[in-house]
Amino acid sequence: MPHTNEDHIHLVNGLVETTIDSADGYAEAAKDANSARYKDLFEKRAQERRSVASELQDEVRRLGGDPKDDGTILAAAHRVFVNLRDSLSKGDEAVINEVESGEDFIKAKYEKAMGDTDVDAQTRAVIEKAWTSVKSGHDQMRDIKNMQKH
Repeated sequence: MPHTNEDHIHLVNGLVETTIDSADGYAEAAKDANSARYKDLFEKRAQERRSVASELQDEVRRLGGDPKDDGTILAAAHRVFVNLRDSLSKGDEAVINEVESGEDFIKAKYEKAMGDTDVDAQTRAVIEKAWTSVKSGHDQMRDIKNMQKH
């Protein structure tokens, strides 16, 4: 059965929430990172994710929906837990691991959205553009994590 506009709005809003979660996660990671290099990197990624979220919000508006403007409750709870845990054992490696697991989550969410063939061309283009940005963040974190293992 073909999707309705409501389905598309729901799909894109789900990405908005996940992307905002990710931006918040990077902002937290920037606070937690010890090295200036990682702080800078995480802050840049946080800004980049916010601009991705804002493009997705524009698409929700174009579809006639009401864009989400914050992350998920789940992520907020997850961050509290992470912060508690991290305050016990600081270190950039722990922060990188946390960011990378967040990246795996957002990657899965985008891949699922990309697999949805029943979206109009403009919505798909917006999702693909967002995914390109998200994927580069994911791959960069994966590479940093792998470098730490060697």
